[in-house]
Amino acid sequence: MKYPRSTALISVLLLIGILSLVIIGIARGIGTAITHGPSMAQTSGVIVNMAPDKSFTIKKANGSLVHFQCSERCQNSTPHMERHLKERANTDIYYMQAANGIFIAVDVD
Repeated sequence: MKYPRSTALISVLLLIGILSLVIIGIARGIGTAITHGPSMAQTSGVIVNMAPDKSFTIKKANGSLVHFQCSERCQNSTPHMERHLKERANTDIYYMQAANGIFIAVDVD
C-alpha cells in the first residue's frame, strides 16, 4: 500500500456513511410505530371545517370526507390546524378508531 492513511480515512468515511444510511432506513421503516404506537393509522387530506369542540373534517384525495374527534394531544395543534384550514394545505392525521367507530385524531401535522 502506497498511502495507508488515505486508505484508512476513506474506509472510515465509507463505513460511517453506510451505517448512517442503514440507520436512517430503519428509522423510516418503523418511524410511525415508534412515535405513535402500533395501533395508530395515518391518513392525509385537506381540512374543510373545524367545529368549536375542535372536531374537524378532512377531504381526502379521492374526494371522500372523514370526520375526526380531537384528542387532548390533538387540541394542542389547534393553531397549526387553523393555519392549514386557511391555506387549504395538505394535513397528515395520525388517528385511532374507537370501539363505537369514531375516528380519534391523536396527532395532526
